[in-house]
Amino acid sequence: MPRQPDPSDLTRGQWRRLKPWLPAPKTQGRPRSVALREVVNAIRYVLRTGCSWRSRPHDFPCWQTVYGDFRRWRREGLWERIHEALRPRVRRRAGREATPSAAILDSPSVKTTEVAGPRGYDAGKRVKGRKRHIVVDTLGLLLAVVVPTADLQDRDGARRVLARLGDRFPRLQVVWADGGCQGPKLGEWLARQAPAWVLDIVPRPPR
Repeated sequence: MPRQPDPSDLTRGQWRRLKPWLPAPKTQGRPRSVALREVVNAIRYVLRTGCSWRSRPHDFPCWQTVYGDFRRWRREGLWERIHEALRPRVRRRAGREATPSAAILDSPSVKTTEVAGPRGYDAGKRVKGRKRHIVVDTLGLLLAVVVPTADLQDRDGARRVLARLGDRFPRLQVVWADGGCQGPKLGEWLARQAPAWVLDIVPRPPR
């Protein structure tokens, strides 16, 4: 029986845009027996629902195949290349320029599981885990991300993630951030690294 469609499945239009970026079939060796579209649908289901790879519905491909492709594509930078290619198209469709002139910086801390891995304690937010230093455009589209331990200061993490922007966004002029990035050190560093950028600290609303 064919699998019942799930809300997280790719639409025909989404699959048409994504398919050219996925690896081409091998010309040698054992031919692939699992449809790539179903692999991507299974990956989207796991990421959307938060379930474990083993807990995906059994009418998806086996979890070893799904996780194996996801891990390999991540190592090869495939997801990042797809994102970099699609972001300008989404911006143009929204009536914007391909590259942003303004960005937003934030650093939420998130709890991690008991699985071994680096983690620290954010005393300000009382969270033990990791911190996601994220830069997005005004549409919320990801520009850069760094994920260190949660005990890293916001200002130090800001330097790391802003350095990843490099010269990829020539129109960028202003970066909005919250009070965690306030202070002369980050402003002085930014003046040296990207003199054309302005760091605008947005104060917390009184209420």
